[in-house]
Amino acid sequence: MAKHDTGLSHIFHALADPTRRAILTRLAETPARITDLAGPTGLRLPTVMRHLSVLEGAGLITSTKDGRIRTCAIVPEALDPVRVWVEQQRAIWENRLDRLDRLVMNVMKERKI
Repeated sequence: MAKHDTGLSHIFHALADPTRRAILTRLAETPARITDLAGPTGLRLPTVMRHLSVLEGAGLITSTKDGRIRTCAIVPEALDPVRVWVEQQRAIWENRLDRLDRLVMNVMKERKI
């Protein structure tokens, strides 16, 4: 059985929701206050806070508090495990497709197609 990276699972869970992905897209531009992040979603503040909690728990964002204002920022390097995993999967599938291509070419050669 393959070893599972729980951190990677948390990141994929966080990325699975379109609202959280939209928040990350917004934070990729510049850090933002929670109220600014909540506005475009149309969701109530407690719901947005839960989404932010999931993102922060996965290490994808950080938040700072200055008085009553909480500001969130993206942590771009937190996506590195996803990039590595996707690259590994791509290499596996490219290898499989190359082998399939060789097999098909050999069968075609044998049948003189």
